[in-house]
Amino acid sequence: MASVTPGVKQRVEQLRKNIQAASYAYYVLDAPTMEDAVYDRLYRELQDLENQYPELITPDSPTQRVGEKPASGFNSVRHNIPLYSLENAFNIAEFTKWQERWQRVSGSGEVSPDTPLYICELKIDGNAIALTYENGILVRGTTRGDGISGEDITQNVRTIRSIPLRLNLETPPKLVEVRGEAFLALDVFQQINQERQQAGETQFANPRNAAAGTLRQLDSKVVAKRRLDFFAYTLQIPGKDDVEVAQTQWEALELLQKMGFRVNPNRVLCKSLEDVQAYYDEWNTGRLNLPYMTDGVVVKINSFKLQEQLGFTQKFPRWAVALKYPAEEAPTRVENIIVNVGRTGALTPLAHLHPVELAGTTVQRATLHNSDRIAQLDIRIGDTVIVRKAGEIIPEVVRVLPELRPEGTQPFYIPSHCPVCNQPVIKPANEAVTRCVNASCPAILKGALEHWVSRDALDINGMGEKLVHQLLDKGVVHSVADLYDLTVEKLSALDRMGTKLAQKLVDAIAHSKTQPWSRVLYGLGIRHVGSTNAQLLTDKFSSVEQLAAATTPQIESLYGIGFEIANAVNQWFKVPANQSLIERLRAAGLQLASQEKPQQQTGKLSLAGKTFVVTGTLPTLKRDEAKDLIQKAGGKMTNSVSAKTDYLVVGEDAGSKLDKAQELGVKQLSEADLLAMLQ
Repeated sequence: MASVTPGVKQRVEQLRKNIQAASYAYYVLDAPTMEDAVYDRLYRELQDLENQYPELITPDSPTQRVGEKPASGFNSVRHNIPLYSLENAFNIAEFTKWQERWQRVSGSGEVSPDTPLYICELKIDGNAIALTYENGILVRGTTRGDGISGEDITQNVRTIRSIPLRLNLETPPKLVEVRGEAFLALDVFQQINQERQQAGETQFANPRNAAAGTLRQLDSKVVAKRRLDFFAYTLQIPGKDDVEVAQTQWEALELLQKMGFRVNPNRVLCKSLEDVQAYYDEWNTGRLNLPYMTDGVVVKINSFKLQEQLGFTQKFPRWAVALKYPAEEAPTRVENIIVNVGRTGALTPLAHLHPVELAGTTVQRATLHNSDRIAQLDIRIGDTVIVRKAGEIIPEVVRVLPELRPEGTQPFYIPSHCPVCNQPVIKPANEAVTRCVNASCPAILKGALEHWVSRDALDINGMGEKLVHQLLDKGVVHSVADLYDLTVEKLSALDRMGTKLAQKLVDAIAHSKTQPWSRVLYGLGIRHVGSTNAQLLTDKFSSVEQLAAATTPQIESLYGIGFEIANAVNQWFKVPANQSLIERLRAAGLQLASQEKPQQQTGKLSLAGKTFVVTGTLPTLKRDEAKDLIQKAGGKMTNSVSAKTDYLVVGEDAGSKLDKAQELGVKQLSEADLLAMLQ
């Protein structure tokens, strides 16, 4: 191997400097200083020299943005500085209340009229990232996670060209922490979805989901190809190291830009609430012309001194708030109305719409909920309607514009017979939902099978939706019990099913027989019985015989189980077909009783005697994982909030349970709070 000469080393350093400067001008300043062909030639020369002299390769080299090998997974790492979420305000009135709160905490609302009080920045709809630089070199990039810990995605972060691998400072501090938002530009997002559609792959729902999925790709070459972008918005220099640092958020953004980061240019200093409102109103319409998604405005107190004085609550900084925009609405046309049948037999009307762009995604369907909602809207095929993303996730029809209704349209009614099996449907007097009650209905059976094999139920690996459909279409199975009669020979006769795959499925089905009684009960799909209720029921009734023999009052006496659940369970076990199903499952070897486990508690039950409810989407834990952790620590889980509830664990998009908890004064916990209690 040739030795490195001073001339070669100097050339490598010069190439890196030229390429870094060109990347900064192109990706951050949007002012290219070099032709693409020249950039490519210099990049190739650097690549060739590093291949020839691998000892010259450094982590901050531009060639290291794309890893040579896919990552094997992501490690969880603790953030040097926690990443707090922001409190939300959905209108100026709520913002005013936030302002009054921080002024009370600070002890004074008096600020010089000539001093900019706030800085307003656009809230980029992406994924928060934490970056760590040591002596000016990027050493770590992590996801936000729960704010305390995140996933180490350094290899993928290196592919984002608006993130410098080396800070643009002659004498950088020993340690620099940068926070910002990774996102996908709208045109890039659309291109990715077009490519996925052509490849027969599922399209991403929106740019934020696409960015999140991209960041967690195990192959950084895929990440690089998707062209993620990044805006930096927070800078922290622990210890300061005698470096001149910013005194305000505005100065911090200026310093970030000097360091080589891309900073959103649409920021402004505001002296008053009126200035904030003007900025908010301006971008309510202006954001529609941006090349990326934004869902609100982040308002921060500009002075770092005042920020430090105000500090944090358990979940939020007191000195910042996210002023969110209302859910986006758009007009479109109803091209058809169909009725779907779910696993419980519920008939759900669905509007098929002329495609419309809504909150960055193309919407073609919207739920109409039930017959009462249809009557309330008086919606008809051909109507022009206003569609909104409920919670910015689920499309729904807000209202009909009858003045644009074509002539000759007819009112829509829920059919009197099931659209799948053609049997009569019923609508109980006390319910809004119309149901098919034919237990042999293919739609009900399909839903029952999909539920039975799902992860939270019997967790039969490899038994996906397509295979369930094929088993039904071929007439191979007619109930969940038939799954346990499947053999390699039967499965091998199906389309695209080899002997090896068939054997894996048979093994997975056999393994499901070891799932506990609580999962079997949940898998049966009894109305109102979720995974938590199933656990409560099986804790009390340790066998299927005990539960089947229990009366409605006996079941209802269990804390956390109401009449509706108790009655549904009692009635289910009275149906002869269900009794036959239980006998077949017993014969197949399913667990229909709790297994006695020796009490070998190695640590203290830190949550013993406490009752918990979980609501919303947690940052890192799935809801069943949180419940499992609570129960293992001796805590009790219920589905509904009451005066007996000790804690409500709150995630994003929390609903009525949070309102009830606030009304009753139930203590609220974040995921980070819960994990701290478990330590």
